[in-house]
Amino acid sequence: MTDIQDSKNTTQEQAVQHRIKSFVVRAGRMTEGQIRAIETLGPRFMVNVEDLQPLDLDAIFGRSAPVVVEIGFGMGVSFVQMAKDNPDCNYLGIEVHPPGVGSCLKLIDENQLTNVRIIQHDAFDVITKCLKPESVDILQIFFPDPWPKKRHVKRRLINDEFVQLVRPLFKHGGQFRMATDWEDYANQMLDVMTRAEGYTNTSLDGTFIPRPEYRPVTKFESRGQRLGHGVWDLVFKRD
Repeated sequence: MTDIQDSKNTTQEQAVQHRIKSFVVRAGRMTEGQIRAIETLGPRFMVNVEDLQPLDLDAIFGRSAPVVVEIGFGMGVSFVQMAKDNPDCNYLGIEVHPPGVGSCLKLIDENQLTNVRIIQHDAFDVITKCLKPESVDILQIFFPDPWPKKRHVKRRLINDEFVQLVRPLFKHGGQFRMATDWEDYANQMLDVMTRAEGYTNTSLDGTFIPRPEYRPVTKFESRGQRLGHGVWDLVFKRD
């Protein structure tokens, strides 16, 4: 077993022991279009990971290309737009909420994209069981649940254990992209990533980066901008 596999296995064991779920599957009402999309488009664009076996991403996408993984793509609007803007990359989205999955599938079909696949499963299982070491070029987590109440802060996804859990997945020089509109969470992300072993901040001043062009502005973000809300972006690279 290689050193990287040993490190990953040790980190996984620690994460399992201390794991607190960072999401709650909400019983959102699905539209007929979303249900139909899952039924008709799911077999083509959704990846079954129920057996929790390592994935052959080249086989899944039918080609070898840089891999962008996004955890929690919501309704899929910005995720699909990025895939459309970057046809030379393979986009793998992980989302647990059925309405979001159905909505994303509709957008994939409407834009006639072939470089997108979806996994509807707990990202923790996908990260620890299905994605191989050094298989990811970019990992994106945009606007994760901020869990704003003090007693719920421990549920935030970006923490010391998580960032070390995903580190082996990156190819060397791979990017970890994050964004949040909660300043407190932004500062926590910065603190966690700054002290994390094996990562380097791409920001010239060691803090946040200017708003990147690769991340489309969503309706949610536009509304926040009108209300004067800030958005903080981070990009760290695996050393």
